Amino acid sequence: MANQSTVTEFLLMGFSDDRDVQMLYFVMFLCIYLMAFVGNFLIMTSVALNHQLHTPMYFFLVNLSLSDVCYITTTIPKSMATSLTDNRLISFAGCVAQVFLVFTFAGSELSLLTIMAYDRYVAICHPLQYGLIMNWGACIQMATASWIANLIHASLQTAVTFRLNFCASNIIGQYFCDVPKLQKISCTDTKINQILILAIGITVDSLCSGFIFVSYGYIFSAVLRIPSAEGRYKAFSTCTPHLTVFSLFITTAVFSYTRPKALSSTTMDLLSAVLYTVLPPVLNPIIYSFRNKDIQEAVWKIPKKINYPTLFSTFPHHFPNPKYSF
Repeated sequence: MANQSTVTEFLLMGFSDDRDVQMLYFVMFLCIYLMAFVGNFLIMTSVALNHQLHTPMYFFLVNLSLSDVCYITTTIPKSMATSLTDNRLISFAGCVAQVFLVFTFAGSELSLLTIMAYDRYVAICHPLQYGLIMNWGACIQMATASWIANLIHASLQTAVTFRLNFCASNIIGQYFCDVPKLQKISCTDTKINQILILAIGITVDSLCSGFIFVSYGYIFSAVLRIPSAEGRYKAFSTCTPHLTVFSLFITTAVFSYTRPKALSSTTMDLLSAVLYTVLPPVLNPIIYSFRNKDIQEAVWKIPKKINYPTLFSTFPHHFPNPKYSF
């Protein structure tokens, strides 16, 4: 990257220049980060320790929780360090790494939610074939494909972004290395970059969102045909957390990147970025824990099983059929 010879570091935007306010932001972000980390860690641990939760739904939930922890870790610790030390500098290499990781984990969030929608579709619409379709090998392949595809996409977007020359301002108008803000301070024509991001974003978001909505169309149609009210409730209760998490993620992301210019300002840009980088990792474990009794019970059992010899090597080689009594 030849542009390293012109710009060797960037200056991130802070939330405030007032020292007392900076410390307040540090405490707030620390609490938020701990909430996200502990919440997602509890989900991963409870699933690993509870054999009854070794099913595809919870396997993908563990992947989602891992992605959430990594996603929020990519941006918040650096922002906390900025508030604590009042040092807003980030190295060129650090900015490259941040862009790569944000693309990776934001993409994995969307792809995993799409896979989870397919899992719910198979479980409710084809329960007799569930164990055959959603076997251990298929789940591993889907999760692996999701991570690999997002790593490739992140590598492409990072390479395209940092092919730009940064020879004038090095001040990024965001609390992390956000690609649109990097494009604004580049002294290179960014039309190709903007078109690429827009084309990929619209294509991927449309395909994933369309797949999820179609899946839930079939799911709701099947649920409404269930004769018992209890069966309908059980089916809806397994889908509600996932649909809520997806709606939260896609709404905050779309608002951040498509809001009108009238709503664009320094403060609004900072707040909108917090919406899609911080809010989903914090609220996802809360939503799943609040709506899922199995997770709640498994979390309370963690102290009794904390000496369990292995955590993540206990998944079976095949998954049982989902326990629905429709």
